[in-house]
Amino acid sequence: MFVLKGSNYIAFKRYSTASTIYALSSAYGKCGVSVIRVSGPQTRKCLRNIVGSATLKERYAHLKSFYHPKTNEMIDKGLVLWFPGPSSFTGEDCCEFQIHGSIAVIAAMLDALSHISGLRPAKPGEFTKRAFFGNKLDLTEVEGLADLIHAETEAQRKQALQQCNGSLSRLYDNWRKCLIRSAAHLEAYIDFGEDENIEEDVVVKLTKDLKKMQEEITSHLNDQRQGEMLRDGVRTCIVGAPNVGKSSFLNIMCQREVAIVSPVAGTTRDAIESTLSFGGYPVRFVDTAGLRSRTTDIIEQQGILKTKKSLEDADLVLLVTDALHFKEFNAFDTSKIDSYCLEYIKELDLNQDIIKNKRVQLIVNKIDLLSQDEIEVLKKLPMVIGISCKEKQNLTDLMGKLETLLRELCGSPLPEAPRLTHARYRVHLHRCIEHIKEFLEEYSPDVFPDLAISALKLRNAIKDIERITGHVSTDDILDVVFKDFCVGK
Repeated sequence: MFVLKGSNYIAFKRYSTASTIYALSSAYGKCGVSVIRVSGPQTRKCLRNIVGSATLKERYAHLKSFYHPKTNEMIDKGLVLWFPGPSSFTGEDCCEFQIHGSIAVIAAMLDALSHISGLRPAKPGEFTKRAFFGNKLDLTEVEGLADLIHAETEAQRKQALQQCNGSLSRLYDNWRKCLIRSAAHLEAYIDFGEDENIEEDVVVKLTKDLKKMQEEITSHLNDQRQGEMLRDGVRTCIVGAPNVGKSSFLNIMCQREVAIVSPVAGTTRDAIESTLSFGGYPVRFVDTAGLRSRTTDIIEQQGILKTKKSLEDADLVLLVTDALHFKEFNAFDTSKIDSYCLEYIKELDLNQDIIKNKRVQLIVNKIDLLSQDEIEVLKKLPMVIGISCKEKQNLTDLMGKLETLLRELCGSPLPEAPRLTHARYRVHLHRCIEHIKEFLEEYSPDVFPDLAISALKLRNAIKDIERITGHVSTDDILDVVFKDFCVGK
């Protein structure tokens, strides 16, 4: 954990003396139990007004009747928990009311809290923001908490929970401490090297540490965006010629009619997106307009342009073709698959550079038009998945291969090897190693640089690490971090 200084400390003091906030922390609507959270200096006053006692046992569930402070009318009977600061989520005095989850009870309870002076409704993410300013969470843990709230798949849950529990925070804090130690040794050598007989090879020693850290950060950055793909979903673009069955494929994946299916070529004019889970991994399918080199339809031309834009943003490309087209090329041989894909891409009028560095999976649809012998040969090709959307053939094999693909793309979240999950981390880490690189390039046994300027480069590297964790925070960063939090969290 970090020590608040400067603007962070001032902000924390402002929050710690601010008004007390309250909000419904559970989902709004009819349910068995709803939770209302209160945090701030007037929490004891709130308890005294609602339950008639401000001296409840800490972190203990008390069965109490809840009363409206203005009318003294009983609202409900439920559980209340008291969390005195600093041993609470926000670091302030907190309490939680567990009430029956009817809309009327929730409304009455919120109205009761509104009649207590010093209390006001919380803004989105304000409880977590107070936890940040109260030194309970750093920004990576805050963002891990946000990801955990929004997690829709098992793999997303695991990754978010690890980050929320500080896996990234510990890694970045270790790098920060190493940079601070290196900068301190360098500045000590600059200021006291001659007077205090500090060893002259101190710079040589710290450059070794910095080279090691540079390698570690570079390795951390070379993750093929696995953490980001798992967090945001693997953007999977379905491309192919008109009428090869792209929309039918999407409908089968989603198990509902997402896209219009028609024998008329060029039915799909726009990119159609749908998100779902495969084996715990999130996938964002994008069905695109059929590609062909010549069309006089202006709307279809716009659809083709959108297809190419979707390809540029894709993490995985599903290249769908027709079984008869595949047969015509006589591609029933492992050695011919690459040449078939290249030829097919040319027919689609695609620039090979667009998908050069992307993972591409060839899917041959309409295998019901092939002979049984041809289907058996197709099944043995390792780089091809043969299916029939019309006859629902070989779909189980398709699902299994897609799960394997996603597992390879996203990897498995591991606490001992935390991964980048946000683009802003990548930006600051690139800047950090750039400062370290500049420092190392300037220093050599033959050329002794201006150490004061070198020390400045190390301080800049420290600041970039600190911007990730929130040691040095700015309002624009905080706005981005907290904008997606719901009220009550």
